[in-house]
Amino acid sequence: MRYLLLTLFVGTLFQSSAQVYQSKQPLVHTYSIVARDVNTGEMAVGVQSHWFSVGTSVPWAEAGVGAVATQSFVDKSYGPKALDLLKKGLTAQEVLNQLTAADPGREVRQVAIIDAKGNVATHTGKNCIQVASHIKGINYSVQSNMMLGDKVDEYMSEAFEKSNGKPLAERVLLALEAAQKAGGDIRGMQAAAIIVVPGKPTESWNNKTVDIRVDDAKEPLKELRRLYKVHLAYQHMNDGDLAVEKNDMSKAMADYNAAMQLFPENLEMQFWTAITLANNKQVDKALPMLKKIFLQDKNWKELTRRLPAVNLLTVAEKDLKRILSL
Repeated sequence: MRYLLLTLFVGTLFQSSAQVYQSKQPLVHTYSIVARDVNTGEMAVGVQSHWFSVGTSVPWAEAGVGAVATQSFVDKSYGPKALDLLKKGLTAQEVLNQLTAADPGREVRQVAIIDAKGNVATHTGKNCIQVASHIKGINYSVQSNMMLGDKVDEYMSEAFEKSNGKPLAERVLLALEAAQKAGGDIRGMQAAAIIVVPGKPTESWNNKTVDIRVDDAKEPLKELRRLYKVHLAYQHMNDGDLAVEKNDMSKAMADYNAAMQLFPENLEMQFWTAITLANNKQVDKALPMLKKIFLQDKNWKELTRRLPAVNLLTVAEKDLKRILSL
């Protein structure tokens, strides 16, 4: 019944709905933000919608190129097409002009593009379901459609601008949270996503510095916030590992401790921190941590037995016995 009503609705807008809406194009009525960090050059897309797995449809981004949000009666091809055109040297506005000019369904599209220079272009078709609007700012654009009230874009814009100086992903998340406080999607919440890419071109496997999404949840922004916190914790763990490789134990322990503070219940973070302490002649500090870990899950003790064989635990034999006797 829902799809029948949607088909009838589209039919009232267009004499030939087949030219505009296709079954492969999801109906992603939503709010989103595209943004750039003026200091780092990073670019980001953030989105929330009452539509399953919105992170697979709306946000598109590529390091050193740009970021795109394509929504409403979404045409996902806008994402890769826009990025390809940006790579050819077109500005965000030139790209948007070219894509909408070739699209017979442009009046039901909502699209925002930001390029690596901070140029912003936004389009809200006149037949997007109300409340539908957008605000272009310096190095960002916020846009929304099918909103409960008419303040969503204002709340997003204000939250983003007031958070200047914070990491870009945090600023995007704050904007999404502000949108929900303003009423958000008239249908409620279901899915959300954030993508952040470097400001300069990089290897394809390093294209995204943040890539988190929630496909289906009662409160997707709360879950997205939790996942972002976990992301930060693991970033500290990665930085700690790099510091160990450089024999900078002071920085390593600072990063490991920061990770554990963000994610205190995670046994793996505690475990590798303790192993690092043991490997750096601080067995006495490692022992109480390992004892606590082993009591919660004996498999960590079994893993500890296997580490000396691959040189990941390099303590003296007497200290190994102390550890394994816990």
